[in-house]
Amino acid sequence: MGLFTGLLGLPLAPLRGVLWVAEQLEAEADRQMNDPAVIRQKIDEVEQAFERGEIGEDERDEQQEELLGRLVGRRGGDGDG
Repeated sequence: MGLFTGLLGLPLAPLRGVLWVAEQLEAEADRQMNDPAVIRQKIDEVEQAFERGEIGEDERDEQQEELLGRLVGRRGGDGDG
């Protein structure tokens, strides 16, 4: 039965491969997006953009609040506060 099932599933092998690659890409993107070092760097970039006059105070505060929320959420918080 294993050989028969394997032969029937063979046409789906490329699809399973594509799904595996998509899962790996999603996991890597999530890791990079929530990496504390990356978040801290983005906070610094937002502050520098504000100092150069590229963004206003409200936009700076909004972006930093979002980034800090991701940083705090990554440390085990539930993100509700």
